[in-house]
Amino acid sequence: MPPLVRRAEARDLAGVLALYRELRPQDPELAPEAAEAAFQQLLAREDVHLLVCVLDGQLVATCMLALIPNLASGARPLALIEHVVTLSAQRGRGYARLVLQAALELAWSQHCCKVMLLSGVQRTEAHRLYAALGFVGDTERGFVAKPPG
Repeated sequence: MPPLVRRAEARDLAGVLALYRELRPQDPELAPEAAEAAFQQLLAREDVHLLVCVLDGQLVATCMLALIPNLASGARPLALIEHVVTLSAQRGRGYARLVLQAALELAWSQHCCKVMLLSGVQRTEAHRLYAALGFVGDTERGFVAKPPG
């Protein structure tokens, strides 16, 4: 069967967590109850879309699209894509491209004025994919602040 991109469902928690461990292995592991509660809260939001690519019943890629209301740009919303990841054993097969294309289509269908995506500076292979999908890395500059400590 061809890969399927869809919105994440409650049954996808273990697969999403496995993908996130590949992206962010340094993150603390959540207690099962905390992971379930956070996942359900995320799935319940209409302005957040956790997209997954499923191949033969396994989650192979994901990304999250958040829509943000906006007063500028004719009150058109902004969109942010985060946590783009593909299982390491499945990389290079176009699955991240599929979830990103679905996220972009969704953002444009919601009349977003722009879609922003942050990526680690060392992830040059991912940057080539983002550029191929229309993201421009030198139009605006992203800045990140993290809590002290």
